Amino acid sequence: METTYYDRTGHPKIYFSTEHRNSFYTWKGHAVAYIVDELIYGWRGKHIGFLISGVIYDLNGYKVGSVREKCGYSVYSEYSKYSKYSQYSRYSRYSPYSRPSLSSSYSNMDLEEFISQNKV
Repeated sequence: METTYYDRTGHPKIYFSTEHRNSFYTWKGHAVAYIVDELIYGWRGKHIGFLISGVIYDLNGYKVGSVREKCGYSVYSEYSKYSKYSQYSRYSRYSPYSRPSLSSSYSNMDLEEFISQNKV
């Protein structure tokens, strides 16, 4: 199953695939991050954020993206996706940060930039 995530303005930026080891993909087909419980890890093992009830939060507790139902704006149509590239091996995970208090405000970081910050 694939779930699309939208940025703060309602543009589709990334998607999540449960069929490919719970990984986040860019529209260009690159696997750049993955989920363990509610923790989001970059491909190199760095803890980069949280996924809580369909909303992606950064380490400071600010929203970065969300599913259609949680987006505060009307959402744009999804673009056609490129086929997925094969995944690199995942690095060992670093220790996660503690969960911050969550904000209703959005981060200044773009969703695709955020999710790709620790890619291979």
